[in-house]
Amino acid sequence: MAQSQIIKTTCPRDCYDACGITVTKRNGVIANVLGDPDHAITRGALCGKCAIAYNGAWRDPALRLTTPLKRVGAKGKGEFTAVTWDEALGEIAAKLGRLIGTGKSRSILHTHYTGTVSLIGGTFPIRLFNRIGATEVDPDTVCNKAGHAALELVFGSSAEGFDPRSAKDANCIIVWGANPSHSAPHQDKHWLKDARAAGAKIIVVDPIAHDTAKAADIHLKLRPGSDAALAFALLHVVRARGLADEAFLTRHVLGSEELIPAIEAMTPARAAELCGVPATLIEEAAMAYAAGPSLLWLGQGVQRQPQGGNVFRAIAALIAFTGNLGKKGAGFCYLNGAQLRGIDPASLTAPELARDGTGSISHMDLAAALEDPDKSLAFINWNNNPAASSPEQKRLRRALTRDDLFHVAIDLFHTDTTNYADIVLPAASFLEFDDLVLSYFDLTVSAQVKAADPPGEALPNQEIFRQLARAMGCDDPLLFERDDDLIARLLAQTPYRGNFADLAKLGTVTVFPEPRIQFADLAFATPSGRIELASARAEQQGLPRLPLPHADAPPEHGRLRILSPASLWLMNSSYGNDKVIRRRLGPPTLTLHPDDAAQAGFAAGDPVRIANETGELTLAIAISDTAQPGMGIVHKGRWPGSSLGDANVNALVSGRKSDMAESTAVHGTEVRLLHP
Repeated sequence: MAQSQIIKTTCPRDCYDACGITVTKRNGVIANVLGDPDHAITRGALCGKCAIAYNGAWRDPALRLTTPLKRVGAKGKGEFTAVTWDEALGEIAAKLGRLIGTGKSRSILHTHYTGTVSLIGGTFPIRLFNRIGATEVDPDTVCNKAGHAALELVFGSSAEGFDPRSAKDANCIIVWGANPSHSAPHQDKHWLKDARAAGAKIIVVDPIAHDTAKAADIHLKLRPGSDAALAFALLHVVRARGLADEAFLTRHVLGSEELIPAIEAMTPARAAELCGVPATLIEEAAMAYAAGPSLLWLGQGVQRQPQGGNVFRAIAALIAFTGNLGKKGAGFCYLNGAQLRGIDPASLTAPELARDGTGSISHMDLAAALEDPDKSLAFINWNNNPAASSPEQKRLRRALTRDDLFHVAIDLFHTDTTNYADIVLPAASFLEFDDLVLSYFDLTVSAQVKAADPPGEALPNQEIFRQLARAMGCDDPLLFERDDDLIARLLAQTPYRGNFADLAKLGTVTVFPEPRIQFADLAFATPSGRIELASARAEQQGLPRLPLPHADAPPEHGRLRILSPASLWLMNSSYGNDKVIRRRLGPPTLTLHPDDAAQAGFAAGDPVRIANETGELTLAIAISDTAQPGMGIVHKGRWPGSSLGDANVNALVSGRKSDMAESTAVHGTEVRLLHP
């Protein structure tokens, strides 16, 4: 008679939802991975991509790496032979040890991102890199650092957002530059729809008419790069209609009066010219938001452009002028960090291990650094697939062929990046070890519970780095802290009073019994203690003192601006090797507005070559008013090795940096349309 067991666990992907999962085992073997019906977000169903991958590639023994591998062919060919853990770790330890012993620790580069966002699996390896003084390729520079830097200038914090449960008290929700229909499907399906049903007006600001935008009460379909001008136009309406919260500005805001001339000059009519949004919609949206209380969801996509930091400072001014902060149903959310649940990030990464400091470079400089033997002699990537997801793709992959660059790749699967590695180490998946997951949207704490043993000799990230530390002769106790001890210590920092076993039974807990009010005391960790719209710190960084009503110039004749949003079927580059996902994706496409397609002489399905100074890509034409004139859409995340021309959209993305924090300007990419 078959014996069944159900285990609750949590999805640790780079997603706002942090969904609850039930794993059903029969006779000790995983039978299926489904959504947890008791979970407030999942409500019994996983999103399509996770449901497929977790019952497909993630459990396919033919795809998983099961033993350490050593390269036997040329770099890039993906030819390996199996070796033991002792052999693999011994070689890595010897190579790194020689660099450390000759004063070249900084030439050891490590790059990581959100292959998992579970707390231990996603951060513990940083301890060893801190200890040896390696150079980190700053992960946030390829994603969201400009937004963090801007919000920290204005509010003193970028990781304190609204509690999503406060939507019950909100009359308006703006989603600016996020695409929940692809990147937060349960928040789209439930949270936004529930808020709308309760009477909240939903406003979406986005150049793309994605499904969330189409379902909104108002969609401000602005031209790419015109967000700051639109924010100033909304401010113009707020002031002109007498809706500014003057008492809030007087008590809690620095520099609001300095912005007034620029606000007065950016009329809705002027913004309509710059942004391509009807002035009547600008008026309607501004009045709905200012009437409040209102929530503003700041998506990560909006700051991935040349003036992304300025955009966030301009949107912050809209929050400040309307006083939508420090009260029920009001606030903004970029993300909710671990600190809000009491967890100190330093307790995960142990920066005190860095006896001689560490190095840091922007992801925008990775290709150049990998080309240069003075900057890189060893490269270790874990939790990411840079050959697929980093800018300057062709240049980076060429740099990875350097014979004098010692490359270690840690992954669940063979990827475009592992093909170049000297040593490949097999990692465990989230189904194969215990950990904690903190949603970066909801203020929850969740258990990631081991449901099966890793295949073959695969190990969790943290155990790989414990064993490497041992092979390198390190003796710092923090490098060997056990998972169960660390989980207990982290849980003790949170308001949750149970142990891990208690949490595992529940799956997810909310740590605040009532919705938390963002900045409830209206105290800000800025030099003035106020919201700093005028910033002396910005001036010290060579930035304007005030946000500017900027709009990017439209592409020159013959060029097209390319946006590369999240795919419905991929999570960054995760799931790109699942055969069902690949069928759902279909051929890679460039989506054009009907006017652009007609003008260029393309019909749906036609092949097209798009090119710029960085590279080129061949795609099939799709035609839809999801795009807009002058803009094309190429979804990110495909694996180059399974795409036409062995490339994805990052073949077109340069190392250009945004205005703040050396962050990505990927959504400023422009190309020429060429017939094959």
